[in-house]
Amino acid sequence: MQGSLFPLDIVILAAGQGRRMASAQPKVLHPLAGRPLLAHVIATARSLNPRAVHVVYGHGGDLVREAFAGQPVEWVFQPERRGTGDALRHALPGLARDGRVLVLLGDVPLLSSATARALLDTAPDHLTLLTFLADTPNQYGRIVRDASGAVTRIVEWRDATPAERALREVNSGILAASAADLRRWLPQLTADNAQGEFYLTDIVGLARAEGAMVAAIHPLDPAEVDGVNSRADLARLERVYQRQAADRLLETGVQLADPARFDVRGTLAAGQDVAIDINCLIEGDVRLGDRVCIGPGCVIRNSTIGADVRIEAYSVIDGADIGDHATIGPFARLRPQTRIGAGARVGNFVETKACVIGEGSKANHLSYIGDAEVGRYVNIGAGVITCNYDGARKHRTIIGDHVFVGSDTQLVAPVTVGAGATIGAGSTITKDAPGDKLTLSRSLQKTVNGWRRPAK
Repeated sequence: MQGSLFPLDIVILAAGQGRRMASAQPKVLHPLAGRPLLAHVIATARSLNPRAVHVVYGHGGDLVREAFAGQPVEWVFQPERRGTGDALRHALPGLARDGRVLVLLGDVPLLSSATARALLDTAPDHLTLLTFLADTPNQYGRIVRDASGAVTRIVEWRDATPAERALREVNSGILAASAADLRRWLPQLTADNAQGEFYLTDIVGLARAEGAMVAAIHPLDPAEVDGVNSRADLARLERVYQRQAADRLLETGVQLADPARFDVRGTLAAGQDVAIDINCLIEGDVRLGDRVCIGPGCVIRNSTIGADVRIEAYSVIDGADIGDHATIGPFARLRPQTRIGAGARVGNFVETKACVIGEGSKANHLSYIGDAEVGRYVNIGAGVITCNYDGARKHRTIIGDHVFVGSDTQLVAPVTVGAGATIGAGSTITKDAPGDKLTLSRSLQKTVNGWRRPAK
């Protein structure tokens, strides 16, 4: 009989406070790779196509629910944190009566879908545990087996004898069981233990008392069952996650100058022969075309970058669409709703926002272009700014094709510069400038004879 024949409910235990985090924020909301820990667990759960995902929450409950508003999950409140068995007991009423139940932990973010599926399929008629071999001493519950190798019980660290603490196989807290079995076992749990809690692990002994088999499997990668209990744990798992992400990119042909100095906090889709230098950060949904080259120290967020684009060092690209063969940076900042045409150049210390810069145009240094439409083959000189904000409203600047804007010019929006126009350096343009003509505004230059500079 296959586990997939049964309705699947997934219960995520996420009610813990996480005192060792030393934070007012619930532990499951601390970010890993830019997303809350709980978000990673929910994503794994959803990948298994369950009937429902139930999240048991408690500490900081309002914050947890607000962070996942609109998510397709069923919320289960645990008013008192009285152990994992008590947490699962609160979820029982919402489970399908004839279904299979997978129990996940909200602070164990790296579990893979493959391991979770193996847990469900190994022994679909029996209680199945996810266990692992500990290389170093820790306070996980120990797996106790009999002479034949069968799992007989789990003993929690605080209740274990020295001989039991010496066992290397330990409990991850993740398990699969039938809803019917859980409805029979959970009411039998007692809090007669060192912590005065209802241990979910005690169902192993109850299953064996009924003569039922208890199966156990190991994860594909030991990091999959690493939990977060402290800031140090979180930092360690961040590096594990990022190394795994880097390895996947390397396998697809992306060249990373140093995989240990590269972070992804979202998704990255890359074409062929993409090269990324050190200390770059990818956030949100980023798409890179073929032969994109990204210099060191860049931040790219929710952007699409065309083929043969160069992003020079220390540039920030946020919500931008960059055409083929463009060059950005170094030290450029592209803010949301920026569209850069093919072959265009945005150089050092140039900032753009809500603008279109046409094919072949260039703003090489020290300019601000906001709420603007810049045509094709336009030259924006150094120190040019579009004055788009009057203190209450934003206004647009329209610049036609083949315009030359001289250095240190202010274009006071709303204003239009016609195609082929030239704007003289140092001008403040407050009225529309006609195409194919020179427009400038300058005060008369004069020299004062006999003037002396003040001296101390």
